[in-house]
Order: sequence, then structure tokens, then C-alpha cells
Amino acid sequence: MQAFAQFPCPALVTDRAGIIQSVNQELLLLVGGDADSWRAKPMDQMFPLAGRIFLQTHIWPMLVHEGRVREIRLQLLAHEGPQVPVFVNAQKVVVEGVQSYAWILFVTLERSRYEQELLALKQRAEAVSLELARSERFVRTVTDAMPGMIAYWDTDMRCQFANKPCIAWFGKQDHGLLGLTLATVLGERPFQQHLPYIQKTLAGAAQEFEHSLDAPDGSLATVMVNYIPDQDASGVVKGFFALTTNISRLREADAAVRLTASVFEATTEGILVADPAGHLVSVNPACCRLTGYSEAQLLGQPVGMLVSERHEDGFFSAMLAELQATGIWRGDVWTQRRDGSVFRARLSLSTLCSADGQLIRYVGVGSDITDQWGQEQVVRQLALHDGLTGLPNRNLLMERLGHLIARSVRESRQIALMFLDLDGFKEVNDTWGHAIGDQVLKTVATRLSGLVRQSDTVARLGGDEFVLLLDNPDNQESIESIAARVIALVAEPVCVGELRPCVGASMGIAVYQQAGESAQTFLKRADDAMYAAKAAGKSGYRFAP
Repeated sequence: MQAFAQFPCPALVTDRAGIIQSVNQELLLLVGGDADSWRAKPMDQMFPLAGRIFLQTHIWPMLVHEGRVREIRLQLLAHEGPQVPVFVNAQKVVVEGVQSYAWILFVTLERSRYEQELLALKQRAEAVSLELARSERFVRTVTDAMPGMIAYWDTDMRCQFANKPCIAWFGKQDHGLLGLTLATVLGERPFQQHLPYIQKTLAGAAQEFEHSLDAPDGSLATVMVNYIPDQDASGVVKGFFALTTNISRLREADAAVRLTASVFEATTEGILVADPAGHLVSVNPACCRLTGYSEAQLLGQPVGMLVSERHEDGFFSAMLAELQATGIWRGDVWTQRRDGSVFRARLSLSTLCSADGQLIRYVGVGSDITDQWGQEQVVRQLALHDGLTGLPNRNLLMERLGHLIARSVRESRQIALMFLDLDGFKEVNDTWGHAIGDQVLKTVATRLSGLVRQSDTVARLGGDEFVLLLDNPDNQESIESIAARVIALVAEPVCVGELRPCVGASMGIAVYQQAGESAQTFLKRADDAMYAAKAAGKSGYRFAP
């Protein structure tokens, strides 16, 4: 890599993820810093936002698919002064047995590298041998291999040389441009548009400008034109070089990038892009507003810095597994801001792969749904819980019972239902009124909730009917012990001011035994057993057959 370090124009080497492995001195002169400060950083930090987007969406996919890119124009962030326009060239290489990418940046503020090479060849040829300088074969071999059009015009604006791309563009046979005037080759109207630039070139000032030119297929192309004066040792202009590059695709790409960048910048949803290792390589302003971090604080950091600890173990590993298997994941994630606060984000993740299926980037789009989620939880609370006691209502009870029955199909477990009806509750209402009756119901609900495990459910079906759903009790003796404690606990007097109303409990118990029994049938068996307990004298329990 020593030869690469001495390369006469800005250059660098990155790994497959765009992480810088080495830079040369020419590049450091532009971007500032030293080699150690740039090593292991993402190379897109050298470019403004639009350039980073274009790298991620166009250059990297093209480079991965084709193995190289040529003459892509971008702006480079200089450490001093304005941004520097450069032509980006890159090619896949192998460095010490590792696949890497070599990047060469031609600075367009100066003469293009092709111009410098052509002039250097001419000067070297004059210095070494007049015969070599006159060798058209040597010059043509070099210039014909270049992708742009190269021609030489004398002070009378007659063509003295044209490479193959130039001859092919203007539809002439080999050597067909020699001796023709520039007005004849371009056409009168384009020539008049070029004439002010030509006059300045003949006065000794190099010119660079964009121009529309008819392409061989009849379409209108956008070209970058460079006119460079050819001066002898005394400074007299003997003619000029014309270097013309078709940048139509680049201009179309620029328009697409500007559109993408405007959407990326203006959207109210947070957008982040991460490399295959999970490190952030691009974020939009909305993402910064959501998280409280600046772009500089996020870039290069692992995505995990935004993750909240509210999720259960295995949540993110399951997310990653689904993302890798299907290429997309959608769901809600608790996300942590810079100030430590947490918000709920509705997140859509997708993968970006190369043509050969290799993962290139992760892309995430998310928005803050904390308020919406809170409202949904309130609605769910009202829909699934009893308004008086706060206990689960019939809907939530049946939902949980259905889940337990489904689990019992997959694994060996027991389910028990205790259906309670309060004895003497009507007399409480008739004697002291419904307000006292409501206090009795709340007290009974609190007592029952404190009696069972967290995995069990206490529900109120309405009126003075309660249900205890026991998840996998140990055995029948354990169920009977709980039933006895429930009856004894309910029978204790309820303190409401100076009043001491008392109620009892009749209970029917059903144990899930028959595979395929529905939740509704299971509940009805417990209900029937409760009526059997009431008929037997109340304040007792009966098991359903």
C-alpha cells in the first residue's frame, strides 16, 4: 500500500462497509486531520448530507454490483473554505487477502486528472524525445482509452486531433474530424454559445462549463466541457485542448438525489440507516428531533444506544431473526432519548441488499405513538375491565381462559374455574342502599385479588358474581384449600364507616379435563356447580361433574 499512499491525487481505501482503512496525504490536505484520526471512520463523513445519501443509494449498490464506479461527481467537505467538487472513481481490490475498495478522487476545481495526464505526457514527450512527442500512436493509445471526448484545436479553431469517443460522438469516420473547423463540427448555434469560452481560452485562461449537446442517438445530452490553452515556453497560446464528458446520467442522478434528500429532510418520520454491523451511517432531522441527539452524536454509534430496557428478554433477537429471514419487520419499540426519557415508536425496518444478495444496509422509519398508545390502553382498560372494581370483566376473562385452554393442548397443565355468587348481597342493598353495596363489592374484589397468584385471574362478571381462574393448580386438595379460604375471607364483615355489613359466598368449581371443551362450556359447568352449592345450603362449594 506504500505506492498507493504516494498516489498524486486524493485517495483512500475502505472495507466493504465503507469504513476507512487508509488515506493518502493528498486527501488529508483537503479534509484536514491526520491518517489516524480518519482510520476506522465511515468514509461518508467526508461528504455533506446529499452526498452521503447518494453514496448509500447509488454508488455503493453500483460498486457492489459492478465492482467499480467511474466519474461520479460529488461535493467533498473541505476543512477550510467551501465544499470541493470531485469526480469519484472506485474499484474493488484485495488488500492483504481482504476484499476492499480503492477510491480515487479527481478534484474538478483544478484541471481534471485526464487533462493533467495528457499535458504531462506531452511535456514528458517533448523533454525526452521529439520523435515520441510526434508519435500519434502513443497519444492515441492513451486518449482512445479514456471515457471522455478529447480533441485539439489550433488557433484557427481547426481540429488537429480527436480520440475515438470524440469521432464516434460526431458521427465521423476515423480521422474524419481532422482539418474541420469547430463551427462545422458543433453546428453554428452551439459554436456561437461556445465562442466566448473559446476566446477566453485563446487568451490563456482555462474554461470549464456545462452545455447541452445532441447525442449520436438523437437525444439531448448534458456534457461537461473543459477548454485548456496549449502554451509554449514563452506563454504564447498555440491552440487548446477540448475535454468533453457526458454527465447526463450524473445530472439525472443529481436530480434524484435532490428529490430523495428533500424527502429525507422534510419527512416528519424519523429515518435512520445502519451498516451491517448495526452502526448508524445516516439519520434525518426528524430522527434527531425524536431522540434528542444531534446528527454528529448519532453517526458511527451502535443502534443499541437508542434501545430502552423495557422490553422482555429475547424481544430484539426475535426482531433481528425475522428481519434477516423476511427482509422486513414492523412493530412498536420503546426508545430512549438522550435525556433518558422513553417514548413508544411505531417502527418499520427493512434490509437493503446488493444484487448478489449481500446485506448492505438496514433502514428504519419510525414515529412517536406514545400518546396514541396511551389512549389505546385507556380504551382497552375500559373495554376489558369492570368499571366499579377494576377487575377483568367477562371479555378479558374469556380471552385469558381461551389462551390457557390453547396452552393445555400443547403442554400438560391443569385449569380450574371458581364461580362465586355472594350470599346475602341483596339484603345489604335493600338495607343500606347501593352505595354501601358497591363498597362491599370493592372490598370483596380486593380480598380475592390478594388471595391468588399473579398468574391467576380474578374477574367480576356483573352484579355479585365473581370468577377465579387458576392457572395450573397443584392438585384437587390445593383447589379445595383455596376455596375454603375464599369462603372464609368473603364472610368476614366489611367495614363501611360505622356499618359492618356481612355477606357469604356460594361457589361452583370446574376443572378442565376434556380436550376440546370450549371456554363457554367450561364456564357454564362452574356456574351450574355454583347453583348446586346454593341449593345445598349456601356458603359452601361444589365441584362440577
